[in-house]
Amino acid sequence: MGSYYYLMAQLPNLAYGQTPPMSSESFVHLAKSLITKNDFIILDNLSPDKIHSNNKKIKCDFIIKLQNWEYSLCYNLAQQRAIKLKRDVSMEKPPVFHIDVIAIALKAVDEHSSLDGEIFLDKARWQVIENFAGNDYFNRNNVFAYYLKLLLLERRQSFDADTGFAEYKSLYNSILGSVQNSGDQ
Repeated sequence: MGSYYYLMAQLPNLAYGQTPPMSSESFVHLAKSLITKNDFIILDNLSPDKIHSNNKKIKCDFIIKLQNWEYSLCYNLAQQRAIKLKRDVSMEKPPVFHIDVIAIALKAVDEHSSLDGEIFLDKARWQVIENFAGNDYFNRNNVFAYYLKLLLLERRQSFDADTGFAEYKSLYNSILGSVQNSGDQ
């Protein structure tokens, strides 16, 4: 507990939309010597590409609740996007269903732009992380929550309208090119 207090007491407060005060890699490096080996294994498995998987190494109620919420959100986003595009989607229903994700998915899909939808989703994720982490700021849940919030801040920093539009145009042109090439055959 003393190490968790020392770790968390030295960290600046985070607010969604701010510039990250440190990188997520720096946080992991800082935390490594101050948390238990088992908690470090969990922290190390919270990378964005691993958080969605049902990782057997993660034995933490906070993370399991987040994973279930995130899967429920992804399920509902897929459903709402399919409805909007008039398509069928087949996904395994989430084992734990969170009622709030229906409203979140509906609002995200109805946002003015994809960027606005992504920002809305990340703000919802931020709020859920805070809610699930609890009020004891110096426990392991809040160590994990801090890291996840840093990841969200880094993700937010990577959003750039010009880059996004250039990627969209490139993808669109490559699709048009492949359709034209298949029509020539």
